[in-house]
Amino acid sequence: MFLSTIALLWLSGCGVTKNTIIPLSSKLTIEDTYTIIWNGTSEAYRFTNDKWERDESYDYQFDVIQKRYNNHWKSIKSLHRRNPNYDGKAGDRDQTMYFELKYSLKDGNIISELTSSLGNGNGTTDKEFRNQTLDFNVIGISKYAPYDHLRITQEYKYEQGILEETVFLYKLKEGKEIPFMKNLERAYFYMKGNLNSAPTTFNQ
Repeated sequence: MFLSTIALLWLSGCGVTKNTIIPLSSKLTIEDTYTIIWNGTSEAYRFTNDKWERDESYDYQFDVIQKRYNNHWKSIKSLHRRNPNYDGKAGDRDQTMYFELKYSLKDGNIISELTSSLGNGNGTTDKEFRNQTLDFNVIGISKYAPYDHLRITQEYKYEQGILEETVFLYKLKEGKEIPFMKNLERAYFYMKGNLNSAPTTFNQ
């Protein structure tokens, strides 16, 4: 009986994995592309009384695994809201998101087509991918929600190893943008490499 129960629990656990937001693949790859790992924090601001006010309860820390193929990027973002005063209105404290970008040239400009677990949209960037803007509709959100669009602006400071990003949440009503919140992100990037020695030692 005990073994049967364990087997049922295991099978139930396997079923849950089908809900992943990351596209499925029968092939596991690591060395297939250029990979950067981002690690950072975000400060949240709420638009109240026609001005931006800090809302520390919505701050978060995050990690991104960004895989860059030729004119094609895939990113997985893990977000964690650790402030004890977070009210849960933006979802679970811990969330995973998926973003896929396909770049092409149109009228001399580099444009992108965005597919993500949050919604789909379009963007623009320069040829070195230093400054990028993405704008998209949010899917699966109530019509009564205070926002239905996201705009992400990114500045990749490669030489400093820093990414600065603004996530702007707004509602589009009769062609007019109504601001709701924004998150100012700052992250450091890490790449594959070797260490000359152990990075830390035990000190009693």
